[in-house]
Amino acid sequence: MTLPAKRIIPCLDVMEGQTVKGVNFQNLKYAGDCIELAEKYSKNGADELVFLDITATNEKRKTVVELVEKVGKHIFIPFTVGGGISTIEDIRAILKAGADKVSINSAAVKNPEMISLCAEYFGSQCIVAAIDAKRIDGDFYVFINAGKKNTGLKLLDWVKTVEKSGAGEILLTSMDFDGTKKGFDIEMLKMVSSSVNIPVIASGGAGDNSEHFVKLFEETSVDAALAASIFHYDTLPIEKLKKELGKKNIVTRRLVNDV
Repeated sequence: MTLPAKRIIPCLDVMEGQTVKGVNFQNLKYAGDCIELAEKYSKNGADELVFLDITATNEKRKTVVELVEKVGKHIFIPFTVGGGISTIEDIRAILKAGADKVSINSAAVKNPEMISLCAEYFGSQCIVAAIDAKRIDGDFYVFINAGKKNTGLKLLDWVKTVEKSGAGEILLTSMDFDGTKKGFDIEMLKMVSSSVNIPVIASGGAGDNSEHFVKLFEETSVDAALAASIFHYDTLPIEKLKKELGKKNIVTRRLVNDV
């Protein structure tokens, strides 16, 4: 049986204009030029691209619109941007700079009405609810401010809230698995993807083993898999991953032959 088409999405975690990657949201290291990486992924088979200015919220500044514009000019795939986005004006600037969607995290938790307002203004298809979650005493909780603050919100309650508010998609990151390369957080992703009716992007834990992705798509209902370091360092190139997925009858949006 062939599963519905899935998406493979590289993620550019950007700090001070450079791509970085860490483990469990800590120990960030340089991972490459974001424009060069974006162009490579666009040419080499990525279905979409996510750009996250990971320090924008904590440093109380806006996403670097000029950099977003430069990246947008070098790619020809859907492009999601997040980081420090908290107003209608922020979203308008990001979309005008070339993004197709915006990712909202901390601002949505602090003001839950923001998702519904933005969805009404720009359309649900433009609004991605980014959620960072971590296990505490056997349950999952939502964190904000680049994973530094526990909101006290239970994950399952929050995903249902953002869906009801009009988010078109959920980008869900497992803080426990982030950067570990031991595979995706199947327990968490299975729970969330079976509880909502909007697309879920799985993030956190992808290693240079295509079986991590096969297991994700076969055992959960997620629509997409997001990864960073394995693509940045070419330990598992997108083209190779898609060929391996194809052998398991897992079809992606952009077929390898189309690249």
